[in-house]
Amino acid sequence: MPEQSEIPPRKASLQRKTSETEVTVELNLDGTGKSEIKTNIKFLSHMLDLLARHSQIDIKIDASGDLKHHIVEDVGILLGQALKQALGDKRGITRYGYAYIPMDEVLARCAIDLGGRAFLVSNMGLTQKEIEDIPTTLLDHFLNTLVKNSNVNLHLEVLYGTDEHHKVEACFKALARALKQALALESITSGTIPSTKGIL
Repeated sequence: MPEQSEIPPRKASLQRKTSETEVTVELNLDGTGKSEIKTNIKFLSHMLDLLARHSQIDIKIDASGDLKHHIVEDVGILLGQALKQALGDKRGITRYGYAYIPMDEVLARCAIDLGGRAFLVSNMGLTQKEIEDIPTTLLDHFLNTLVKNSNVNLHLEVLYGTDEHHKVEACFKALARALKQALALESITSGTIPSTKGIL
């Protein structure tokens, strides 16, 4: 691993306030998975707790707003921007990550590239209109907004399974584990940027 003195602290703290929402996000990419999540949408908060725990990123989010759509979108915007800011010039990172996560009858797969090209391929296979207290369309909207604002390439899918809650939970855990792998600092890179271009 590159010397810690060579890598600036991988943290970010951002705030977004509009006529529709007020959101604050704090990230520490080199944390222990601690989370303080308040979104007023219980299922979204649960998924973000899982994202923190299984990626070992410390995440603090405080979000309020008029509509679920606006809260989900603005949390995705700010979380994506915070991830991008915390990564800095991406010196020393592994860059790529992937994970398979089982949850009972469900198997989910995720692959991620932190190389700066925003693209989402998502197939969670959801058939219900809602899960707990959130419309399922907002889950893909959250992922799409997160990807666009963090400039990551994310492929996420459920290979098989039936329970809708399990599908989404397995996907968020797979995203977390893939992200943890991609964020890891590699000794082989000696603090270099993982691209032949010399920039990401």
